[in-house]
Parts: sequence; C-alpha cells; structure tokens
Amino acid sequence: MRRLSRLALLAAACGAAAASSAAETEPSDGAASTPAKVIAEGKKIAFDRRKGNCLACHAMADGEYPGNIGPPLIGMAARYPDKSTLRAQIWDAQVLNPISVMPPFGRHGILTEEEIDKVTEFVHSL
Repeated sequence: MRRLSRLALLAAACGAAAASSAAETEPSDGAASTPAKVIAEGKKIAFDRRKGNCLACHAMADGEYPGNIGPPLIGMAARYPDKSTLRAQIWDAQVLNPISVMPPFGRHGILTEEEIDKVTEFVHSL
C-alpha cells in the first residue's frame, strides 16, 4: 500500500512538472512571437519597388518577377538564428562583405530604423 501511494505521488509530481514545463514553452498573449501585422508590414516594405525592393535581387515566397543576384530568401530563421545578425545584414551588408552589391539600407537612410525592424521580421519569417 505504501509503495502504491509513493507511485501515485511520483506520477502526480511528474504530471505537474510536465504541465509546468509545457506552460513555460507555450507563448502567452504577450509572447515574444512576432505579430502577423508586423510581418505583413515588413513584407509590404520588402516588396515595394520604391523602398526595400528585395525582389530586385532575391527570390522569396509570394514574390513575382524576382531577381537572382542575391541568394533566395528561404529558411532564414535557420540561416540567421540570431535576428540581430540578420538586421545588421539588412542595415549594411558591406560590413561583413565590403564588395556586396546589396544597398546599405540603414547606413544610406534608404529605410528608417522602424522599417528595417519590420523587414527583418518579415525576412526572418521566410
């Protein structure tokens, strides 16, 4: 009997620990996940031929008539696990590659800081 109660106690503890662990990994209402609205705004900027104009050089999902000078923008979260590295690349690709043909969107003021943040969120979602 004593052994049975210990097993029941152990099972209850494991269940509580699993529930606690699941609660910690599931996003809550104010979670770090990026709102779809920000991603949509970033997509609009990226596809705008007068702003980001990413399609001039990159193929990406939903893009019509993409260029092929730059790499396709796929699997970006895997390629850039740290979003700040991706943002820095968009801000000024010439820091890591001085002969890059990618415009330095931040350094030249082509996009605002807020626009760069939104484009980063969109590109990271690809």
